Amino acid sequence: MEKSENQSQNLEHLRHTLAHLTAASVIELYPGSQNAIGPAVDNGFYQDFEIPVPLTENDLPSIEKKMREKLSQWTTFSIRNAEPDDARELFKWNKYKTELISDFEKEGKQITLTTTGDFLDLCKGGHIDDVTKINPLAFKLTRISGAYWKGDDKNKMLTRIYGVAFQTKNELDEYLRMLNEAEKRDHRKLGKQLDLFTFSENVGPGLALWTPRGTLLRFMLDEFVWSLREKRGYERVTIPHITKRKLYELSGHWDKFQNDLFKIQTREGHEFAMKPMNCPHHTQIYARKPFSYREMPQRYAETTMCYRDEQTGELHGLSRVRAFTQDDAHVFCRTSQLKEEIFAIWDIIHEFYTTLGFHELKVRLSLHNPAEMENYLGNEKDWIQTEQQLRILAKDRGQPIVESIGEAAFYGPKLDFMAMDSIGREWQVATIQIDFNQPERFDLTCIDEDGKKERVSMVHAAIMGSIERFLSIYIEHTSGAFPLWLSPIQAIILPVGESHRAPSQTLATILKDKGVRAQVDESNETVGKKIRNATTQKIPYMVVLGDKEADLTSLSIRKRGSKETIVQSIEDFVSMMTDKIASRSLEL
Repeated sequence: MEKSENQSQNLEHLRHTLAHLTAASVIELYPGSQNAIGPAVDNGFYQDFEIPVPLTENDLPSIEKKMREKLSQWTTFSIRNAEPDDARELFKWNKYKTELISDFEKEGKQITLTTTGDFLDLCKGGHIDDVTKINPLAFKLTRISGAYWKGDDKNKMLTRIYGVAFQTKNELDEYLRMLNEAEKRDHRKLGKQLDLFTFSENVGPGLALWTPRGTLLRFMLDEFVWSLREKRGYERVTIPHITKRKLYELSGHWDKFQNDLFKIQTREGHEFAMKPMNCPHHTQIYARKPFSYREMPQRYAETTMCYRDEQTGELHGLSRVRAFTQDDAHVFCRTSQLKEEIFAIWDIIHEFYTTLGFHELKVRLSLHNPAEMENYLGNEKDWIQTEQQLRILAKDRGQPIVESIGEAAFYGPKLDFMAMDSIGREWQVATIQIDFNQPERFDLTCIDEDGKKERVSMVHAAIMGSIERFLSIYIEHTSGAFPLWLSPIQAIILPVGESHRAPSQTLATILKDKGVRAQVDESNETVGKKIRNATTQKIPYMVVLGDKEADLTSLSIRKRGSKETIVQSIEDFVSMMTDKIASRSLEL
């Protein structure tokens, strides 16, 4: 095992240990409390409880204090197996543990108990070997939320306490600093502030509604992706938003996703589903007729909405929704064409993300987990062969990769492109996937040089992936200060008084005619207030128009982020704006 993997596992064990410590502390502070589950998660841990009194985040410091007190009494974990009846007797005070014990018994799993200090819990292990090595200043409880028992909204809502934990206090402090910065950049707050999107209780959670400004932003990003694809021979296709159950049974998606599907029952008794992905539909476009090897590859692209029945408690702004838009593409090609096609997609990804200011993308090779082959389609031999193909392609590209077991899609391995945002968080963005299962399941072929059928390969290519999720990342990366070419309003004109409204409208018309998105602030506010409003909306350029500028020979211009006013002619201002817009410059 690599050293970095050891470190990662040690940190996971530390965080898991702290989840137990949280449980022990809450039970002591609030008699009658019952702990449910408490795993390690990214950057920390959580623990679920039924607590007889309501908790708020004001209670977290006292729980932390108790955790540090108890930590000084803990040294190591002892683990032992138990018979189901004995375990039920030990946990008869905790209905969640007794339910888990019964579940494990039905599944034939071993019942494992752990003890540290005076705290007994139901757990299979995975704790830090020496609890005394935990730095009592390197963890913090961060928030409280609700969570349904077993993720089922028919069950009781429990209290979930989240915490973060690291090896050192410096690491914790740096992470908390990043959290504080992330809170300022929260895309949900900025989306409202910039008037990009909204949610309505009448429509439902996880279903974003896009305003004119937000829709324009989505459209420009999607058109940029399409322009890159069009140059490389892609063609647009269109599919319906629903399908018969049979399509997903053939593709294998029904068994995998049936609990995440929105299902529709027709009047005639047929079962349909709203599509959670597009690839099975696209296979049917390819399958409509035989293709000669001379017509290969076939490259289909479509931006379309998909739907998944996510749990309400897991929804989060744009990053986790029930309706999401994919800039999806699928290439059907001969095996000999795979390298060229994948490199073309790679070029698209590089140009798109570089243009948007993500200059270095790491690449992760997401592999299947050999110990869990039941979670994947196809046989392991094909998986191993395809994964090796991707390794060779990355090597030929000169791209270092990190391999991650268990992160593959259920139908094939993939290259995941990882972007670092402006505050140091890493996000998975674009993906390239080789799918050897769908061509087999749908018998997709082309006619080779000898007139025989040849099995084709299928490549999935998502550049933004989910536009909603990408925008949640990008809004926070830029803090809503979009580059000029992407800004829904590129210039706002601020008339000083009533007499300046007419020339302001004239200027707006001139700018619009040159392709600049310009608006006039028609409010009755003072110029100072208009400037503050434009600053809050993060508009790239403000043009203050008073008596001196009324003849439109020169303009007083303030750039976003600057308090200085510069004077320019209309010609120079328009030329500068149009050049930067056309080049998709990151600079104002």
